[in-house]
Amino acid sequence: MRLAYSLLAISLICLIGSANPVDKTEIARGRVFHDANKNRKLDAGEKLLAGIKVSNGRDIVVTNEEGAYSLTIDNDDIVFVIKPRGWRTPLSHHNLPQFYYIHKPDGSPDLDYAGVAPTGDLPETINFPLYPQEEPEEFKAILFGDPQPRTRKEVDHITHDVVEELIGTDAAFGVTLGDIVFDKLELFEPLNQSIALIGIPWYNVIGNHDLNMDAHQDHHSDETFERVFGPPYYSFDYGPVHFLVLDDVEWLGREKKYRGGLGPDQMAFIKNDLASIPKDQMVVLMMHIPIIGVENRQELYRLIENRPFCISISGHTHWHEHRFITHKDGWRGPRPHHHIINVTVSGSWWRGTPDERGIPHAMMSDGAPNGYSILSFNGTDYTLDFKAAAKPADYQMRIDVPSEVRVSELSNTKVYVNVFNGSERSKVELRIGSKGEWQEMTKSFEADPQYIRTALAERGYLARGFRPVPGARISSHLWKAELPKAILPGMYLMHVRTTDMHGRTFSSMRSIRILPDDE
Repeated sequence: MRLAYSLLAISLICLIGSANPVDKTEIARGRVFHDANKNRKLDAGEKLLAGIKVSNGRDIVVTNEEGAYSLTIDNDDIVFVIKPRGWRTPLSHHNLPQFYYIHKPDGSPDLDYAGVAPTGDLPETINFPLYPQEEPEEFKAILFGDPQPRTRKEVDHITHDVVEELIGTDAAFGVTLGDIVFDKLELFEPLNQSIALIGIPWYNVIGNHDLNMDAHQDHHSDETFERVFGPPYYSFDYGPVHFLVLDDVEWLGREKKYRGGLGPDQMAFIKNDLASIPKDQMVVLMMHIPIIGVENRQELYRLIENRPFCISISGHTHWHEHRFITHKDGWRGPRPHHHIINVTVSGSWWRGTPDERGIPHAMMSDGAPNGYSILSFNGTDYTLDFKAAAKPADYQMRIDVPSEVRVSELSNTKVYVNVFNGSERSKVELRIGSKGEWQEMTKSFEADPQYIRTALAERGYLARGFRPVPGARISSHLWKAELPKAILPGMYLMHVRTTDMHGRTFSSMRSIRILPDDE
């Protein structure tokens, strides 16, 4: 039976083929097993696991009743196990999942940053240990967009601004959505040390600033990332959810630039991966460049648009936005696709005036603070929470209105509210005082006025040795309204509440003094 399974798997692989020519093709063989004594070795009596998926980054096979698999590989491949529900892979001392074997007999090309050392001949067996764990229907994942440090000092910013407050989290795992560092690949190690303090498994997506930029070809631009983190694209299950991590950064080495795209091998992997996922299972695509910036996104759309429970999430832009992809974008599905462009840890690349800790405020150009997201799941339901760095969890909006307004100025005074996690499906209302009537605010497609004031002020501080925040952009989560005209002089509390796409309500307050004209 074992021999028949191997021959069948090899025959299927030969039919599918590979998108890239290779110098040498070999057969990788091994087993997936329950590592009962946790020594990462297959010992006599340890349970062999059937039905576990293993991939070479193109094809996917399933282990037989003896836990065995076989796959064709070339001389620059990574073999990896696709973590199933209820099991975990080993973790490195930095809590990085160890679910892969890199096969580069001659090692990486000579690059500015070290890649993979020569692995030598293919081992006789490549076995993957797994450990059982509880994975409930309800769980949380932490999502970091673009930590992007360029110095060890900025690694410390990350540690003090977001990592320390996450220690002890009940989240199941975390993910960095690319631009782990800012071109300085030597900072992978200190940043991994910092994030490891959180104490949960941590997955990583490759970003355009995580590449070997002296590489002449795209498949060589990932060499240092592969040495540290493993395959640049892969998938895994946790609880009832299937996560698909993509490498959507194509390096155009000769031109020394990148673009958003998915190569043929990766597209083959995505197609094969989703083929085994039931249509009623929740699928989350995680990438660096937003899906709307991927050159061959239409091919990807065809693979996910008829899945009723599928979302995607990215980083890259350094603003926070909910995009709903519809027919006008080339989407053919019956319902819009929800794509989240995640808040970044580094905000505006660690720019802006420093606070009392010496950490720049790093406000993003849409007026939202730097921070991270918490993605919560319950079966096929999900919610995304915005968490501003070093702020209370209920800090979800900022009200912008003058502290004092004269009666005659009421009709010319606008209130702006930046709801950091707001979307086109949000509703925002305000009222003056505890007995005033709620007034619905209008979604405004303009730059946040407070951010504009901050950016202008900081340009006057250039001699003080910090980098001012960049120019403002149109915010996708800004609302405005005029103050009611019939307000008597006095001191009032302005109440603002917002209801999000999931029906949850958040609120905030700000005081305002109305002055008589003759004072």
